[in-house]
Amino acid sequence: MILLIILLIGLVLLGLPLFIGIMAAAMLGLYQSGVDFSAIAIEIFRLANAPVLLAVPLFTFAGYLLGEGGTSARLVRFSRSVFGWFPGGLGVVALVSCAFFTAITGATGVTIIALGGLLFPALISERYGEQFSLGLMTTSGSLGLHFPPSLPLIFYGFVSGVSIERLFVAGILPGMLMVGILCLFSIFMGKKWKLEKPSFSFTEFLNALKEGSWELSLPFLIVAAIYSGFATATETAALTVVYVLFVKTLVFRELGFTSDIPRLMIESMKMVGSIMIVLGAALGLTNYLVDAFVPMKILDLMQGMVQSKIGFLVVLNIFLLLVGCMMDIFSAILVVVPLILPMADRFQVDPIHLGVIFLANLGIGYNTPPVGLNLFIAGARFDRPIVTVYKASLPFLFLLLLTLVLITYWPGLSLFLPSLLK
Repeated sequence: MILLIILLIGLVLLGLPLFIGIMAAAMLGLYQSGVDFSAIAIEIFRLANAPVLLAVPLFTFAGYLLGEGGTSARLVRFSRSVFGWFPGGLGVVALVSCAFFTAITGATGVTIIALGGLLFPALISERYGEQFSLGLMTTSGSLGLHFPPSLPLIFYGFVSGVSIERLFVAGILPGMLMVGILCLFSIFMGKKWKLEKPSFSFTEFLNALKEGSWELSLPFLIVAAIYSGFATATETAALTVVYVLFVKTLVFRELGFTSDIPRLMIESMKMVGSIMIVLGAALGLTNYLVDAFVPMKILDLMQGMVQSKIGFLVVLNIFLLLVGCMMDIFSAILVVVPLILPMADRFQVDPIHLGVIFLANLGIGYNTPPVGLNLFIAGARFDRPIVTVYKASLPFLFLLLLTLVLITYWPGLSLFLPSLLK
């Protein structure tokens, strides 16, 4: 059995699709335990009947729609009209724009690809250092994961059983902290380099606001719909698709109903299908792990090594950073969350706070050498050697790790806003 597991891990590292490796591990475990393989089918059927998961393909489709056309340019223009007059203001513009774009599209790599071609040359042309610009664009791709309608938050809520609505609110202050600290760093560097800064133009602000108001209002409309009781998270996802279709096809006329919409439907559903396959396989594996009391065994082992809540959080952060380096965020949520929830409960870590910690770690893991995914995406997008990307990202990575410490050991930052909902 151990040799088969080692073989499976080796095959996954060599390129075997992750869902096949997870499914094979689940089947091996169930076979050894004498449990019928129909347990996997039952879990997949339960997945298909989960109402909250209807929000995933809908929000994904909306994100693909927003990724086409001039949305990114309008977001950058508005951010520049608000923050461009700061010292280092264009860096602040890049960070805010990327965080907003990641929140509404749900994909970090897409942000680097979509906004990188627009913002990276602009940073260089305005005399920002190339290392600084490269590091900023690389790390900014993982900002925004805590803001609604973040798909990772929805998945964490589904797997953990925590209210998605409360998770949306819990992530706002930690997400603002992560963006804010990097913005302060950009302003500090702008002052140090004595960069030229344009004066604030109220006319440009109004014009940019008018042009981008349709997309800028989207997160606020989503939050308002959910917390006013007007719609559930799933119903809000459907309304979001209708709203985005209206904006992109009738207001801006950037997408055609026959030429673009079917293509984007297919592309977005391919993305959703790949996630759902992994989710079904992960649920099957989770079924075996629970039946075999694996989480409890790991918990007993950790209790022998870790005696306090602080010690548990230290180990958890190190573990999740490693997971964030090696796994995509959706697979990590589906596989790891069921294992750590019982441990977090034993050490009295609130599951909402745990979700915020989880996403912060995985987002930072995307930027952590040697195998963080965003590092390779940025290297390919900006045509720079991967070692150069490593060096450029280190100052930003250090600041993000500082924010991670605050998020982890200051639970009130995550729990203050959800407590108001009671």
